[in-house]
Amino acid sequence: MSGFVKICGMTDERAVAAALTAGADAIGFVFAPSVRRVTPELAARLAAPARGRALCVAVTQHPDAALLDAVFAGFRPDVLQTDAEDLASIRVPAGVATWPVLRGRGEAAAGARVLFEGPRSGTGRTADWSAAAALAIRCELILAGGLSEENVAEAIRQVRPFGVDVSSGVESEPGRKDPARVQTFVNVARAAFARRPEEQVRLM
Repeated sequence: MSGFVKICGMTDERAVAAALTAGADAIGFVFAPSVRRVTPELAARLAAPARGRALCVAVTQHPDAALLDAVFAGFRPDVLQTDAEDLASIRVPAGVATWPVLRGRGEAAAGARVLFEGPRSGTGRTADWSAAAALAIRCELILAGGLSEENVAEAIRQVRPFGVDVSSGVESEPGRKDPARVQTFVNVARAAFARRPEEQVRLM
């Protein structure tokens, strides 16, 4: 297991600084209806300190062409994260990776990187861990949905994902990241990923 950690829902400089200080591998900027929604221009400004240090991810859901044009031109993401069915009709610029979002039992190409989410993004609802575990065997699955410092170690033990993604679980209030909770989440996740496989088996 790789131990990839993404902190999603950046809305201000404090959140970005907290994620970078904690050592997150990726940070997410939401361009879908949400209390965490930002404009491409604000996202570009907030992401500036993270360039070259963490992947900058554009998070959308059923985006229209005008929004995508603005995100690609104004924000210039490293990754586009959107529902799997959206990708069939999106022309993604060269150099931008894609992470399809899956919300239940489904299929993913062997070796592909996908994000496995709860029924609705950003609500704190836990995803179906059993379905995620079945899918994680054949792809690089990033587990999202209802994670926090309290349950991320157990989620990693059960699902064996490539990585984890958190948003509301490290906030002091909706849309506002708590730096201490961000650091704790990353520390707990790293420790869980680092645990030897034989120890994980023994704990089952």
